[in-house]
Amino acid sequence: MIFSTIYVYNSSEFIELLVSHPLQRKTIWLSLFAGLAASLSIAFLIGIGLPILIYQPNPTGYMMLLMGLLLTIIFVGIAMLAAVTTRDKAKGIGVAILLWLYFSLIFDAFVLFILFQFQDYPLEEPMIIFSFLNPIDLGRIQILLKMDTAALMGYTGAVFKDFFGTASGITVTTIVLCLWVFIPVWISARKFRRKDL
Repeated sequence: MIFSTIYVYNSSEFIELLVSHPLQRKTIWLSLFAGLAASLSIAFLIGIGLPILIYQPNPTGYMMLLMGLLLTIIFVGIAMLAAVTTRDKAKGIGVAILLWLYFSLIFDAFVLFILFQFQDYPLEEPMIIFSFLNPIDLGRIQILLKMDTAALMGYTGAVFKDFFGTASGITVTTIVLCLWVFIPVWISARKFRRKDL
């Protein structure tokens, strides 16, 4: 996320040069996203994909590879949204760091707080809905279910396995993760099209 945000800020003069040419702003922004997402995905495949394919060529390894690629692309989109939202480089990088902290730590702390506060109530189905609000949790759940460690999570793990472990659950998860790619990129492209450079 931080790399993508810094890249967008450091390329601001080049982006302004491209905007001065007869090119649509949407095309410029989507090309920038595609280039960043492709380069970081290739780096992920070389750095993590090759060891997984060599040492763990099984469904768990393939799921880790797929979720890692999707999360890489998702966070490039979120980083570009953070970069286009604010003009100041320091603020933009700060927003990117806060978003990363939110998705990786704060969201899980919030969910645990809700679980402890309402532990007397059946919260398994709301937890499924909550997990759609964080792409990292979706990827984590899919990998855990492929590792067959859902039995260690008790009743909640059984509920997750009944939903996320089926073909329809994997399809819904993939659709939601694709929405996590599409929505930030779409919002950032709209903001970039209207932004005064």
